[in-house]
Order: sequence, then structure tokens, then C-alpha cells
Amino acid sequence: MTTVGFAGMTHLGLVSATGIAAKGFKTICYDGDAALVERLRAGTLPVLEPGLDALVASNGDRQRFTADIAELSGCDVVYIAPDIPTDDQGRSDTAVIHRLIDAVAPMLAPAAIMVVLSQVEPGFTRALSQPEAARRYYQVETLVFGRAVERAMEPERYIIGCADPAEQLPLHFEAVLKAFGCPILPMRYESAELAKISINFCLVASVSVANTLAEVCEGIGADWSEIVPALKLDRRIGAYSYLAPGLGIAGGNLERDLATIQRIGAKHDTDTGVVAAWKANSLHRRDWAARTIKSELLDGKPGATLAIWGLAYKENTHSVKNSPSLATIAQIPTAKLRLHDPAVPASVVGSSDKEGFATALEALQGADALLILTPWPEYKAMAPADIAARLAGRLVLDPYAVLDAARARAAGLDHRTLGRAPVKN
Repeated sequence: MTTVGFAGMTHLGLVSATGIAAKGFKTICYDGDAALVERLRAGTLPVLEPGLDALVASNGDRQRFTADIAELSGCDVVYIAPDIPTDDQGRSDTAVIHRLIDAVAPMLAPAAIMVVLSQVEPGFTRALSQPEAARRYYQVETLVFGRAVERAMEPERYIIGCADPAEQLPLHFEAVLKAFGCPILPMRYESAELAKISINFCLVASVSVANTLAEVCEGIGADWSEIVPALKLDRRIGAYSYLAPGLGIAGGNLERDLATIQRIGAKHDTDTGVVAAWKANSLHRRDWAARTIKSELLDGKPGATLAIWGLAYKENTHSVKNSPSLATIAQIPTAKLRLHDPAVPASVVGSSDKEGFATALEALQGADALLILTPWPEYKAMAPADIAARLAGRLVLDPYAVLDAARARAAGLDHRTLGRAPVKN
């Protein structure tokens, strides 16, 4: 029976290891942080992902957590899977993964292989000095915050970087991949590393198209939600295109890929002007909520009280990296804030004039306006009439169309969303 090792129990490593253990493989989960390992053994997970706690619990003894790196010596396949931190410019700090590889490689059994799962820049895997190339692979990770378990259990494909893609994959590695029943695409290291970035570039392009044309809709009286089905039916774009308007790109991974290609492009005299345009487009859309609340309320009443639902950068995650909500709050320093988020404490907000609430409805009481800046599922279940009963004002900024617009208007709210011209009661 194949035994799989994972080194690095951060978001990527923990979710990926849990998915493989759920397929019946014995999985050794190593991290050098002994305190973290103890928490994992106790079932206290360091990340929020729907379904993850239950899946770890159901894996039982198949998924073993350890702070002893020597236990990886009994594995047939060992994944290197720490999250790679990035700075404000989207540059990766690869020191953590180099240290981990230096520690893990000498522990590998003679026939074992190592797979780099963390996202790295093109050229990283080939440049490694250990183990030898025939036992060294790169695999494109499938992590999407808030949907990580779903993506780990039901990947649409595996992209595998190899020293020689014409060679058959090692049997133990192939057994792990085939357990998920999806296409396997072997290719050279550099192609696989760039494939990950290419996927994110297509996503950024879709986000930019949706945001730009949704704003055009707002100016001319068109409705973006009516246009999306027409695009989904066009086979050149497809049913799964990401076409929902929002507050720009966020989270960090997409920004990292944009910065990576700008650096590579500059080195090889490649025109990457479109990347700068995407970034500018994203920042313009990110600031929609701050622009609108200023023009509609704060310019006339700087000390107004605002209820804000959502601090995480997206739903179903505790991460606030590059959060549009926090960016909006930073641009409205005079407002009094009543905050709610299901997973993020109000303490992440630097403003002193703030108060956090345990429930979303409590945060509304007496506020002059509501801003829904993260589309958490529980906000979608809120009745507009309940919102109207607690707000002192009528204005609701809802960029992600969390509320039903017709019901919001029927409740007497001045509901503003992206992709649709404002309709006042």
C-alpha cells in the first residue's frame, strides 16, 4: 500500500493531505512546529474550510500528524507543501521551501520521490539540487480558499512537471493521482509551473472583463446579470467562465502571478502592458464601495455610522490578505463602524472608532447605511425587511448582489450593486 508524506501543515499541505487520506492512503503529515502538531492531533485546525474538520476526523488513524521528520523515511511519495508567503509587491519568499527541501530530501527512502506542491516560479523545480531529477516532480496545486476541500476531493485535472514527461510516472505516484479519477497531464517542469500562472491569467482576464462591462451597464441602464447567460452559452468562452463582477482581485495568489510575469517579461524584453492594465482595472473596481459611500453619505455626514458585513477577502475563509473590505475601511476614516464577520474578529481593523458584533443583525442597529463587503452565505439568507427594520438609513451597498434586489427595494432599501444602474425608491 502506498504511503504518502506531506511536509508543511499550512493551508495547502493540510487540505491536500486530508484529501489523499480520504481516498484511503496512509498519510504522514509532518510539520516542524511541535505546538501546531499537537493542535492538529487534538482536532483543532489552524484554517477555516467548509467540511475540513469533519474530513480530518473521518480519516482517523490513516492521517497521522508528527513533528518527527524521520517518519517521512517510510513514505513512497513525499509532497513539499508549505504556503509560500508573498510581500506587498507580490514577490514570493522561497526561503521557507528551500529550508524544508534541504531537511526532507536526506530523509527520503532510496526509491521514494519528492513532489513540490507549493506554487513556485518557472525554473524553480529544475534548479533544485536534490533529490536527483528522476525522483523530483512538481504538481500544480488546486487550492482555492473557501472551496479547498471540494477542489482537493474533485480536481478537474492534475498537471505534473517532470524532468522527462515521456517517461512513465512512478507507480506509487500514479496510484495516488489515479485515485481521483481525473485527467493527468505530464509536461516539463517549466511548462507545469507556467501552466498554473496561465490559468490565473485567464481568471484575471475574466474578472477584468466582468468588472469593466458591469460598470458600463451601470452607466447606460443595462443589467450585467442579463448578459452573463449569453456569454455562458458561447462555446468560445464556456459555461464555467468566471463572470461575476466584484471588488477586484484579492487574496494574494493572483497578484503574485501578475508580479511574476512582469518580472520575467522585463528580463526577456516582453511587453506585459496588459498586466499593468489589469492591475489598474482591479484597483479602480476595488474602490467602488469607498467612492459610493462617500458621494452618497459621508461627504455630507462625515461622522455617519456604517454597518459593515464581511472582513475576510472572500466567503468561507478566515484570510484577510488584500481584503477589499479592509481596503474600503481604510478609505473612510471618519465613519463610525459596526462590524460583523463570521470568521474574522473586528480587531483586524485598525480604526479606533469601531465595534464588533456577534451577529450580523446586531451590527445594523441604528446605522446610517450597510455595506456588504464579503458575500458570506449567511448574509444571503437575511431578509431585507429585517435589515430595513434595524437600519436608521436606507442605503445598502451590495457589490456582490448578496441580497435579492427586488425584495430589497420592496423593503424600502436603496440597494446598490455592481452591473446594474441605481434604482431609488
